[in-house]
Amino acid sequence: MLKYYVCWLLLMSAVTFFLMGWDKHLARCRRRRIPERVLLGWAAAGGALGGILAMQLFRHKTLHRHFSVGMPVMLAVQLLLGAAVQLWL
Repeated sequence: MLKYYVCWLLLMSAVTFFLMGWDKHLARCRRRRIPERVLLGWAAAGGALGGILAMQLFRHKTLHRHFSVGMPVMLAVQLLLGAAVQLWL
């Protein structure tokens, strides 16, 4: 079970990382952006690690409190959920 959860987190992190990078590209090109709720939604669905990595690598959304505080909190919850699943099963 934990194996599937880790695969899910990695998949969601990859998608979130890509979306954050694409949003940064769109910002530089002054084009229509990806809504913040979409980025946060993907992070909440399991992509917090990818979101944190993208924030650091692309220097994107680092000054937004929803991201700078929310992403680490989401990651902690996701890791605790994984630990709970491991202990339970």
